[in-house]
Amino acid sequence: MELTSEQYELIADAFPKQRGNVTVSNLDALNGILYVLEHGCKWRALPSRFGKWYTIYKRMSRWSKTGVLDRVFERLAAEQLIDPQVLGLDSTSVKVHPDGHGAPTKEGTQAIGKSRGGWTTKIHMLASSARTAVDFCLSPGQDHDAPWGRELLKRAGPVPLRLPLVADRAYEGNETRQLALDLGYAPHIPPKTNRRDPWPYDRDIYKRRNEVERLFRRLKGYRRVYTRYDKLDVIFIAFITLALVHDWLRSVNTP
Repeated sequence: MELTSEQYELIADAFPKQRGNVTVSNLDALNGILYVLEHGCKWRALPSRFGKWYTIYKRMSRWSKTGVLDRVFERLAAEQLIDPQVLGLDSTSVKVHPDGHGAPTKEGTQAIGKSRGGWTTKIHMLASSARTAVDFCLSPGQDHDAPWGRELLKRAGPVPLRLPLVADRAYEGNETRQLALDLGYAPHIPPKTNRRDPWPYDRDIYKRRNEVERLFRRLKGYRRVYTRYDKLDVIFIAFITLALVHDWLRSVNTP
């Protein structure tokens, strides 16, 4: 689904102003990138109606490396995260396509690792609803969830006192739980069955953990997120960011 001019205007000021004789507008470039994102095709297979594939690829690369897409994501957060009622913390694994291997390490980070599912990347997400991501990061597939969950909590910083935080047992360790308490959260994380001093938690609030799982399901509807084809993290992160922004823009005009 392509963005309309009205939808693009909601985020247009986050993109560089175009000057001179430009053959591909920012809107056309965005729609070309979204076509690749949704269909998972190679850049060379991009329909010519969007413009030259190499022009669109280079603009995608430039936007991802200069922070343009980060500003778009910040706009999304500013519009949606006014008064969150609960935050969810979770991760999901993404298979890495053979084309996603082989970049020299000097070109950038590559969060790719070998787990029981083969070569994978993990997407760690802090979310406030089934459509709203607060922050996310990548790790190799074999990494444990808890250290990266703590990293996301630190990046989010202190929150209003006793804001509920829901997560599964992967985050029930003492260090993660204490960090959440120190930052002002009320963690609703079920203790492991072998805990000698299990804590109570609100099972009704814990049911809202499905919201971050539904967000992952929405993201994996985009083929370039469902399978990682990109060697460098910066490009794969850009695709995840655009998937979140696109999903949000589609919901804006939903009756």
